[in-house]
Amino acid sequence: MNKKNVNKEEKDILGSYEQGQWRPVKNRKREVKKLQQYAQNTLRKDKRINIRMSSKDLDQVRVMATQQGIPYQTLISSIIHKYVSGYLKEKETA
Repeated sequence: MNKKNVNKEEKDILGSYEQGQWRPVKNRKREVKKLQQYAQNTLRKDKRINIRMSSKDLDQVRVMATQQGIPYQTLISSIIHKYVSGYLKEKETA
């Protein structure tokens, strides 16, 4: 792989691979099928909701979505999905 054309995330992944931090999956076919099903379920948008939020927050969400090159509704959906999946946690206050 040409290391000159990779972003930071790709460099991190490549570095962890080169350091031997990756391990083979035991039942690859089953794991691939499971992950494909997760992806399909995640991408399926079968419900519509309306939410009220401050215009300041919505403006900031739109800016962040534009920076990521995605629609703001997709960003909001992704944030909610990450939260309910346990990947996004509230900050603990001291």
